Amino acid sequence: MSESDVTRDGIRGARPGRDAQVGKGMGDGKRRGRRGGKGRGGERSMVPRAEFTSYYGRPVLNPPTWRSRDIAGYFFLGGLAGAGSVLAAGAELTGRPAMARALKVSSTAALAGSTAALIHDLGRPGRFANMLRVFKPTSPMSVGSWLLAAYGPMAGAAAVSDLAGRLPRSGRAATVGAALLGPAVASYTAVLAADTAVPAWHDGYRELPYLFVGSAAMAAGGMALLASPVAENAPARGVALLGTAVETAAVKAMERRLGVVAETYREGRAGKLMRAAEALSVAGALGGALLGRRSRPAAAVSGAALLAASAGTRFGVFHAGMRSAEDPKYTVLPQRERLEARRERPEDD
Repeated sequence: MSESDVTRDGIRGARPGRDAQVGKGMGDGKRRGRRGGKGRGGERSMVPRAEFTSYYGRPVLNPPTWRSRDIAGYFFLGGLAGAGSVLAAGAELTGRPAMARALKVSSTAALAGSTAALIHDLGRPGRFANMLRVFKPTSPMSVGSWLLAAYGPMAGAAAVSDLAGRLPRSGRAATVGAALLGPAVASYTAVLAADTAVPAWHDGYRELPYLFVGSAAMAAGGMALLASPVAENAPARGVALLGTAVETAAVKAMERRLGVVAETYREGRAGKLMRAAEALSVAGALGGALLGRRSRPAAAVSGAALLAASAGTRFGVFHAGMRSAEDPKYTVLPQRERLEARRERPEDD
């Protein structure tokens, strides 16, 4: 039993060596914990590394309430519309009227479907109109809403002018305007997804724009192969190959960089969709390049495969994000890795 006492003049009767040593041993303990539990002399730490469990097993994040049919469809159709307008302008300028017309019509239809899917997810059409009341450059949703509002009339005017054969100069101007906005329409949904806290989307912010642009180009090339004559589909074959290469490279780079979060793209429903999309994209791109120049049925089948591949990628990305939000480890483990990397950085200098 201790016989020490605290007086006004200090501690009386304290045993020698009993004073607390502030900070003593803390550096070694942290180093042992991070280095796998071993100290400088090889002894093993007696305190095991804690395993993460969330509060009552509930998600750390509230998963988005988005429906896959609406939002993944919105991603896919918006990409098809934007990339289709770029390819349509190129086809018109190089004397491929049938391809240009098919892509103008498909871009307008895809934009209408994309907007309908977004409004359906919002619940009321008035909510989309309310987003146009202000312009907020720091908000991807606000910028995207204004982008769709500017792109839609131009894409529609280009299609109507071509189908009706009226106002060719105005139609040409609308075609060029839609093509200028097309890349932004095809890629802004990647920024929109990466701006959320969903780990599979937020952590993939570097690669997602390239993935979405490659997927959109692949879809536009597939639509051109499906709907245009063989004599005019040479640009579509090249765009399909390029889009497939960009999308595949972006997916592989993202999976290498994301660490444990990459599991969400490889496993479960998302993994099945991503693998099917990869197989369909390679088959469609190679089929279009090797057979599409001679056979109209082969070109159409290749184009359909490319469209299915692009849709599969968008739905795969969507389901990967939902799974990463539902499982706490995909939020906490990357945070721990980043924290440990920051702690170790001064020691390495």
